[in-house]
Amino acid sequence: MKLDHIKLRSVLATCFFVMFAAACSQTMPPKEPPQPSVSEGDEVWFEYTLKLKDQKVVDSNVGKDPLKYKQGEKKIIPGLENAIKGMHKGETKQVVVSPEQGYGEVNSKAFQEVPKKSIPEKFQVVGTQLEGTNSKGVVVRPRVHEVKAESIVLDFNHPLAGQELFFDIKVVDIIEAASKTEPAPASKQYEPVRDLGQIQTNQNREG
Repeated sequence: MKLDHIKLRSVLATCFFVMFAAACSQTMPPKEPPQPSVSEGDEVWFEYTLKLKDQKVVDSNVGKDPLKYKQGEKKIIPGLENAIKGMHKGETKQVVVSPEQGYGEVNSKAFQEVPKKSIPEKFQVVGTQLEGTNSKGVVVRPRVHEVKAESIVLDFNHPLAGQELFFDIKVVDIIEAASKTEPAPASKQYEPVRDLGQIQTNQNREG
């Protein structure tokens, strides 16, 4: 009688375990595939808002078309590209970029003094952005830094040179590099010209 009781308890325990395992398999959601993260060669679309130390908004593309670039091509400032590396689609981040990783420090050699008459009078105002070409035909956009009696000092530094930059960024989309999504080509098989036995046979004949 005791043996039958023990068998019944064993059967009930087994049934309970099977029913519990089945319930768990039905309630547990399927695992989502891992989201790609930004790495070398990926095409990336992102939104950004740029502020300075006083929290003044300098630029933003939120609500507009996202900015597109290819990771590793150094088409955006280093501090921002390094911060985006490893981010996932939909991820947001706040980034502080130093001048060294942004638009550089202010270069004293980038100031140039020109005759006052070389600039139209209406543009002879401190802070005015000018546009022209240098001797090599490259477009330059200096700013009026100082107005003197007979000359004007132009600043050829980037307007954000020497500034600490504060970014709010969001990765909108990622297209992985083709090298990561395409299957690797099969290794090429090389056929030997002669096998070892053939070489030995030929050597023996030559001897």
